Amino acid sequence: MRTYKIHLIRHGLTQGNLEGKYIGSTDLPLCPQGMAQLEGLLQEGEYPPVDRVYTSPLLRARQTAELLFPDRMLVEEPGLRELDFGAFEGKTGAQLEEDPDFLRWISSPAAAPPGGESGSQLLARVTDALAHIFAQMMREQITSVAAVTHGGVIANLLAAMGLPQREAVRWNVGPGEGYTLLLTPQMWMRDHKFEVYSQLPWPREELPEQEGWFWM
Repeated sequence: MRTYKIHLIRHGLTQGNLEGKYIGSTDLPLCPQGMAQLEGLLQEGEYPPVDRVYTSPLLRARQTAELLFPDRMLVEEPGLRELDFGAFEGKTGAQLEEDPDFLRWISSPAAAPPGGESGSQLLARVTDALAHIFAQMMREQITSVAAVTHGGVIANLLAAMGLPQREAVRWNVGPGEGYTLLLTPQMWMRDHKFEVYSQLPWPREELPEQEGWFWM
């Protein structure tokens, strides 16, 4: 049975991250701290070899992909972009703590920010993006790709489809970190599920050498 690997990686830090702002559709670049942190991860760990790199169309994801995989051409996948926070975009929780729309949103996972996306809308487009990537991999017999995206995308996707099953908050990852997904055509077509194989980057002293290695 052929197994396919998709390495989901969160982009590096932006100034908006450092300021604690809701940054979804705003197209911020990596900040100097973000670039330095990614370079540190490259020195201390190892990212897997891949045949192709997919990326969110947002600048912070593209810059991260260019730094982590400098010898690979990037393929933009629009569905990998972050949640659109609508009216909350660019604001901090402290600025919004008395906003009734914000209070309704954080108390109801199904709600959407005014003018923004709901969690179900995010999951629908990200699932479509993953299905598109997986279909290309099977058609072209590519078995290992990276997908540089956003923290909210990763957490929501893994909570909905990842094995082992965990709530979204337990799939949170730091900048430049992520997970390797193992997909088989049978499991995907039957259950729309995948296995979560390992965390990224790999510690250099603990590189996985065979199928079945799992580190969480």
